[in-house]
Amino acid sequence: MAVINQAAAKLRAQLFDSDELIVCPGVQDGLSARVCLQQGFKNLYMTGAGTAISLLGMPDLGLTTADDMVRQASMLSSLDRSVPLIADIDTGFGGPVMVARTVERYILGGVAGLHLEDQVTTKRCGHLGGKEMVDVGTFVARIRAAREARERLQSDIVIIARTDALQSMGFEEAVSRLKAAVEAGADAAFLEGVKDREEMKKFTAAMAPTPCLVNLVPGGLTPLVNAKEAKELGYRIAIWPCFAMTHAYVAYQKAARELMETGAVTAGFTEKQKGEGEGEKAPGGVRELFELCGLSECVEFDNKMGGQTFSKGV
Repeated sequence: MAVINQAAAKLRAQLFDSDELIVCPGVQDGLSARVCLQQGFKNLYMTGAGTAISLLGMPDLGLTTADDMVRQASMLSSLDRSVPLIADIDTGFGGPVMVARTVERYILGGVAGLHLEDQVTTKRCGHLGGKEMVDVGTFVARIRAAREARERLQSDIVIIARTDALQSMGFEEAVSRLKAAVEAGADAAFLEGVKDREEMKKFTAAMAPTPCLVNLVPGGLTPLVNAKEAKELGYRIAIWPCFAMTHAYVAYQKAARELMETGAVTAGFTEKQKGEGEGEKAPGGVRELFELCGLSECVEFDNKMGGQTFSKGV
């Protein structure tokens, strides 16, 4: 059975038929994804840490299930089928059978690319300490299972091998693991926790011609280079997994503090609501959010199909 996924084919072409850096803003929910799509990003990245935080209100300590991740990835992919989504798949959630099943579910959900790692199942964020690795054979079996799932569904999904071995096992072992993963069927390589620019450049050179991904996390282990510098260092994919989440966190804190201290919130209210005029348009108001999320498109579709749901307006 061939699964046609234009976004996966587009991501593969971006990676292998172009030399442009693939810039992926991290999105943790529907709103963050809608904002990034509105701003014209050509790719999105589903953050595993952000999924744990936004969906569960929990830290990234291996607490999300395969169902959590599949549901979130499928929803994000569905918002614009023309924009490739790269999604975290953690460890694949089990042995080869489970890895293959999870990858198939990602493919059927419309995911364009995924990264699969070599931590133990009780994993944690790659920018925390104390990580434990599986042996190389187990890691390679995960990659083979992902490749087999791709072949069974005749999919173009891009498989990115990730290793977290750098901190505990050193650079040479980490690169060796990634080369074994590429040999087993991975399309690209992701060395987590690279500590400086020299090591970043050394990594991309060591993996050439395999495309490499860099993970740019505020407060993390890796220098926060910009897109231009990431490309100059030899990377083909750059993800900013926490950018939307950290900015949302700061904004939530500010609004919550205002409500707690003053008993009012000014953002998102019309001038009329605030008693300061007759204005009806409110930046960040509820109608603007609904429009961002497809209000007009839904009304138009309903009317075109002969529906009466919105005949009296919205």
